[in-house]
Amino acid sequence: MDHCEVLSKKVIEFKPPVYEQRYYFVKNLVNQHGHKKIADLGFGDATLLWMLKYHRCVQYLVGVDIAAKPFEWGGGRLSPGVGSYIIPRELDLTITLYRGSAVQKDSRLCGFDLITCIELIEHLDSEDLAKFPEVVFGYFSPGMVVISTPNSEFNPLFPASTFRDPDHRFEWNRKQFQMWALDVAKLYHYSVEFSGVGDPPAGAEHVGYCTQIGVFQKNRAKPTESSISEPEEHVYEVVSFLWEVYTTSYPSLQQSKYFRFTLSIEAVKSIDLMKSRFLRGPRRKEGDRVVPLGSCTPQDGLTEAQRAEIEQSPKPYSVGEKFYVPLERLLAYPKVNLLVAGSTEKLRTVLAEGLRLNGDQTAVQVELVDYRTQRLFDEHLVSPALES
Repeated sequence: MDHCEVLSKKVIEFKPPVYEQRYYFVKNLVNQHGHKKIADLGFGDATLLWMLKYHRCVQYLVGVDIAAKPFEWGGGRLSPGVGSYIIPRELDLTITLYRGSAVQKDSRLCGFDLITCIELIEHLDSEDLAKFPEVVFGYFSPGMVVISTPNSEFNPLFPASTFRDPDHRFEWNRKQFQMWALDVAKLYHYSVEFSGVGDPPAGAEHVGYCTQIGVFQKNRAKPTESSISEPEEHVYEVVSFLWEVYTTSYPSLQQSKYFRFTLSIEAVKSIDLMKSRFLRGPRRKEGDRVVPLGSCTPQDGLTEAQRAEIEQSPKPYSVGEKFYVPLERLLAYPKVNLLVAGSTEKLRTVLAEGLRLNGDQTAVQVELVDYRTQRLFDEHLVSPALES
């Protein structure tokens, strides 16, 4: 519920809407802690999973929902798009959706970094609510649990002061939620901090946030014992979309084919920029080589220090109709250097699979004039005859 009406009939709007604020709360926690494995219990329309897939640190996302129906939200929003193949992620990412209940034990969710339960517990009946802590905190035993639930003290500010959703089995005030959360934290060796989203209107600060949130952090010194000796259990169904299992993996630099592709593209891009500046600028002949007199370093996208470091590396040169770029020159470019972690040998090994190197394997060899640089000659921007 994203707006309410107080007794004065003045409409109050939450900006951004409260449901977005809940998701941003989780996003900020992921940014802060760098969680790699995250499960969202009661994923609904998968908006939170969709938002989290863009985090560089996240490697495994799982959604569990008792009424998971991917055709209602479109599985495509969680699948990698064209851009994911052009610019692969640094780390692997796999997304899997299960149909199941938050009070079912499934060993595939054990040991995650973070489990989120956003507006979930108020949908559980008393029997399931009693099972919930033992399953989530005792069996799954993640490093962190985030639970959000309506704050009933805020309800009188709404047009109707009953439950916010007809499917809610209860709605707690702050004292009730905090007593429950503290008991759970103590029993399963977690600490808990309370927060919320959805500020109350001026004059009603005493009611607290519209949504109350508990952030449970596992006490590493006192691990729970209930999940250690439990047998492996798989009870969740993998959600199907168009009769296919819905699980998707993103291309990443951890996969050799995408790493080779990304490094080669970055190298070719840098070589083309150098060649263009080489052909446009003054040159002179030194033996059998033609070398640039000025800089061959592009001015855009680099700091002054980065340009200076590149200029200190061996310069590119041409011999006849061939253009050569020393590997040390390429390694001085920040993006290339980052991809190979500063290793000339790694750069040589990968580029040799797709590009031509010179005889002693110290430089990349390309055509001086190709379909990209021919335009320079066609437009009479440079002379095809190299200066001596």
